[in-house]
Order: sequence, then C-alpha cells, then structure tokens
Amino acid sequence: MSNNMSSPKEIRNYKFRIYPNKEQESKLTNWLTTCRIIYNSALADRKNYYERTGNGLTRIAQQETLKADKAKHPKVKEVHSQVAQEVLFRVERAYNNFFRRVQAGEKPGYPRYKGPGQYKSLTFTQFGDGLGASFQNDKLKLSKIGLVKIDLHREIHGQVKICTIKREQSGKWYAVLAVEEYPVLFSPNWQTIGLDVGIKEFAVLSNGEKIANPKHLQKSERKLKTLQRSLSRKKKGSKNRAKARNKLARQHEKIRHQRKDFHHKISDQLVWRYGKIVVEDLQITNMVQNHKLAKSISDAGWGEFISMLTYKAESAGRMVEKIPPYGTTQQCSRCGSIVKKDLSVRIHACPHCGLVLDRDHNAAINILHKSKAS
Repeated sequence: MSNNMSSPKEIRNYKFRIYPNKEQESKLTNWLTTCRIIYNSALADRKNYYERTGNGLTRIAQQETLKADKAKHPKVKEVHSQVAQEVLFRVERAYNNFFRRVQAGEKPGYPRYKGPGQYKSLTFTQFGDGLGASFQNDKLKLSKIGLVKIDLHREIHGQVKICTIKREQSGKWYAVLAVEEYPVLFSPNWQTIGLDVGIKEFAVLSNGEKIANPKHLQKSERKLKTLQRSLSRKKKGSKNRAKARNKLARQHEKIRHQRKDFHHKISDQLVWRYGKIVVEDLQITNMVQNHKLAKSISDAGWGEFISMLTYKAESAGRMVEKIPPYGTTQQCSRCGSIVKKDLSVRIHACPHCGLVLDRDHNAAINILHKSKAS
C-alpha cells in the first residue's frame, strides 16, 4: 500500500445541514417546482418525439428548447442556468437506464413523471469563486439565492466539485457536496480482522470483541406508532394532517441520522485500527425476504455500513475483503467440522473437538480463515 499522494482522486459526498432564511427557502421551493415542470416537460417531449419519429430526442436538442423557454417563461429564467440544465441530465439518465434494462431483457417501467413534492433536489454543477456555488465567510453562497448559513460539522478533504441542495420530507434543508479528494492515508497497519455482522450484536470481531446493536428503530417504535395513529386520525387535506405527517417524517429522519452517525463512528474506528477487514458478501436484498428478520436487518443497516467501511478503507490505504457467506456459522473454527444450529442457538459447542464459543465469534474466526491472505 503506497503512500504516493499522486494516487487517483476519488469522489466522496459530504452532507451538511443548511439554514436558509424565509426568503431563500421560498426561492428554493419555487425552483423545485419549476425544475419539476422542466423535468416532466422534457420527459413528455422525449416520449412524443419517439412516437412520431421512432428516434430518440437528444439532451442537446432539449437544451435548445430550454433556452427558448427561458425567453418565454420568467419562472424558468429565475432558476440558475446550471440547475435548470442539470434537470435534462437527470432525464437523460432516466432514459439511458430504461433502455439499458430493455436491452437486458428485463421488464422496466417507463420513466415516471414527478408529482408535487416528488422533485426534492437542485444541483449546481460548478463550485468555486464566481461559479454557481462557493464558500464565503463560513457560509454557502448560492448564485441567485445568496449567502446561506451552513453547519460545517466536519473538515472537507479535497476540492468541492458539485453542490446539491436537498429538501428532506421533514422540511429540513441540506447541502450535499461532491468532493474530489486524494486518499487520506493512515499509518501502515497490516493487522487483519474478521467481522461478522448480526442482530443480537451489531458485529463481533474474530478477536472476540463485540459491538453492541443500538437498535434505533426498535427503540423508537412506540413513538412512531403514536405518530402514525395521530396521522391516521387527521382529516385528509387538512393543515393538522400536514403537521402530523411532518412530525412523523422528522422522527424517521432522526432514526436515519442516528443510524448513519453510528455507522460512521464504528467504521472510522475499525479502519483506524486494522489494515484489512474481512466480511461476508451478504445478499441483503434476499435476506430481507424473511419477514421475521426483515425489520431487524433494515434497522441494523448492514449494507450501508459495509459500503461505508469499504470506501473509508480505500481512502485510508486499507482493504475490505468480501468472502462468500456460506458455512461460517455452522463450521467449527477449530477443527472444521459442521455443527448444525438454528438461529435460536447462540453458543457453538463442537462435539468433535470440544470448542465452546459464542456462535458469532466462531463465525468471525471462520470469516478471517477464509481470507485470501490466510
């Protein structure tokens, strides 16, 4: 693992809370509405053009239409040119994904129109002084919007390339900064560890260390049910229903943030301590088909955690190795014998060699043994 700082740059996303004032929030909300209209119009134009000619309408042609619309519609002209043009890139991506799935023999749904409230983000494709977005006096400067208060709660490593302004369902606003950064290399560390994710414990390491499962969703279930009941009692279309929906959305958002913060802290600790981390290549989409475990698996967020662990390891000059998720729980980590056990059995007791061990610790050792370097 080289310390060469000319390594290829990687794109990382940094998400920060922003606090637009009432006037700025009103402008951003109007932009979202206008961009939704541009998106739907561009989608309709592509569909109509294909039905008339049998050919696809290009993004370049649609950009010319957008220029003409700016001259005719003041609301389109109010939106920053980068933000408006980026909408056409989204339409193009939606069509490209649609045709890719068609060619793969899948049954794809046609790209959908965005209903009210379904268009939730605005993207400034250039970042820097004199461009669409930049930093100024510890604030985020957005062209045609002004200086917006931003909570820069962590240091940004690298050069910001793109700024996306996002409104969550709870009504809170965030800036997602796409940053081109060099790997943040830690001190050399070749120690390898096996890691087994679970439900009872969030994870168990091959050295026996356990990481407790915070179970954020489970702890908030009573409050969520109360909020859900409150929402269901409110009259559809009423202001009280809108307030109840917002309260429920905020609670779900809080749980997501708690989970993400936990994942960040644990992944940081593991990447700092170990040079190589071996995990199972879990097929989580298949696993959540088990309705008895689906909620617990989603609450733990294994997929997000392993993804986070992987990119942080790459940035730090470390490595995450994924091994096939077969036999790690049933196999004895000392003698290799198969010891069948269902989920209710939490202790691995091998009748062949006498090893008695926590089942997850046993699995973590097996995961380590399956590493290519072992």
